[in-house]
Amino acid sequence: MTAKLPYKIAVLCYLFDEEGRLLLLHRSQNPNKGLYSPIGGKLHMDEGESPAACALREMREEVLIDLDYADIHLTGLVSETAFNGETHWLMFLYEVTRPVRIERMEFDEGTLAWYTFDEIERLNIPETDRRVIYPLFRKYRGRFFHVHIDCSDGGFVCRLEHPSDDPDFD
Repeated sequence: MTAKLPYKIAVLCYLFDEEGRLLLLHRSQNPNKGLYSPIGGKLHMDEGESPAACALREMREEVLIDLDYADIHLTGLVSETAFNGETHWLMFLYEVTRPVRIERMEFDEGTLAWYTFDEIERLNIPETDRRVIYPLFRKYRGRFFHVHIDCSDGGFVCRLEHPSDDPDFD
């Protein structure tokens, strides 16, 4: 039986520069302190904020860029059961559909830098990102996927829920 844990809803924002590199945050705060991840944050659920509005707000707050709904695409949906035994997560992955330039590269949550996907392989990133999220994001970029990751008992079991007929997903 799955543990009764709080459910958190968040967005991750995938921004690329003109060279096709991805913007990552070397996190100085939890969750994932010391690891690299895309920028993002939790929905303001008490305000009824939509995931897309959250993505635009997070990009405005963290990298000082003003974008519109037409500039973002929902590429992925990731649900996680019992992440670190502490919480369940529902994460909306938004891709900015055009290259961007970022002026501020450091703020209270960490330091930002641009990386190629090959460089990301060598960074200290969450294991679920390395083994599941980045490969699916790269494969379905510009389209859509949904994956469920069960982190119960310290491991993880993945189930690709959309598209359900991907023969390459294990």
